[in-house]
Amino acid sequence: MNLAKRIDKLPPYLFFEISRRIQEKKAQGVDVISLGIGDPDLPTPQHVLDSMWKAAQDPVNHRYPESDSLPEMRQAVATWYQRRFGVEFDPEKEVLGLIGSKDGIGHIALCFIDPGDVALVPDPGYPVYSVGTMFAGGESYFFPLKEENGFLPDLDAIPADVATKAKVMWLNYPNNPTAAVASLDFFERVVAFAKKYDVAVLHDAPYTEVAYDGYRPVSFMEAKGAKDVGVEFHSLSKTYNMTGWRVGMAVGQPDIINALLRVKTNIDSGIPQAIQHMAITALLGPQDTPERNSQIYARRRDGIVSVLKKLGFRVESPKASFFVWAGIPTSEKSIPFSARLLDETGVVVTPGIGYGPSGEGYIRIALTTPDDRIDEAMRRLEKWSVK
Repeated sequence: MNLAKRIDKLPPYLFFEISRRIQEKKAQGVDVISLGIGDPDLPTPQHVLDSMWKAAQDPVNHRYPESDSLPEMRQAVATWYQRRFGVEFDPEKEVLGLIGSKDGIGHIALCFIDPGDVALVPDPGYPVYSVGTMFAGGESYFFPLKEENGFLPDLDAIPADVATKAKVMWLNYPNNPTAAVASLDFFERVVAFAKKYDVAVLHDAPYTEVAYDGYRPVSFMEAKGAKDVGVEFHSLSKTYNMTGWRVGMAVGQPDIINALLRVKTNIDSGIPQAIQHMAITALLGPQDTPERNSQIYARRRDGIVSVLKKLGFRVESPKASFFVWAGIPTSEKSIPFSARLLDETGVVVTPGIGYGPSGEGYIRIALTTPDDRIDEAMRRLEKWSVK
């Protein structure tokens, strides 16, 4: 049997490896506390669950869904964007439902990338940006996100010959893994860059509703001209604690939305309709869940950052996302450091190198573990000999 060469190019999926290591330790009797994977521990709101149960009783929702999602869902997405960001979208041409935003993120390279084409990809960054590019036969040019620049890309440092060849540029703010945020002024510079080099901007924005201390993240689509050059991916996963239900959306430039729809009609049958009704209820119903979530995450953030600073980590309190990105206080690489932390304390963190070479020297901690377990993890770290 001869598998495709692209399979050999695939790195081990970071979170699968973390899960495997956790299971190994648990089998050894270790009380493992995982702060490694960003999966909300908070429940989906009850009124959202109730709407799914009601919709599931209707036989209409037992059949194949359409790939472009229900008109009512697309309208709900457009309404939510208008209320939250003041941006209007045509639900027929500028909105597309996704089976989780990863669906669109992983497949959109097929809309742009031919063999040998270039995608501009952040480093560190979500691995699916480059993996999707590779699946389409393209090459990733990794631009660094540096601490001294607030983990924003230096657009002027991207070589002109690379930018000229590039078909797309990936961005993600609030950022995973660094928790950095971007301003509307920055996004407007991105629009100018995209127009100069004829690059499509693909913005991944699932963390805009997880924010602290009165900060309100902006959408890339708020930037003047953004709808001319790109699309934004969003998700109900982090906003309404719906990771397991797999529902998200893409909004923006209609030709890009149409191209992604054409890809999707050939590879999937859309979001199950009962789950779409959940999404409609979440988007149009009471909006207190994101604020309540953020208050819980903020308490966890404060406790973690306080302990990390005492231990000598280089860390700032994030304004948004549910991650803490911390510079390691020793000369160790991130994988052996994370392995030693697990072996000596039973606490799991994500090594920064898993997000790209520029992530070396950092760890990522997720705030999506119950309070009592985070408190126990911090007690263990306070007793731990970091060096």
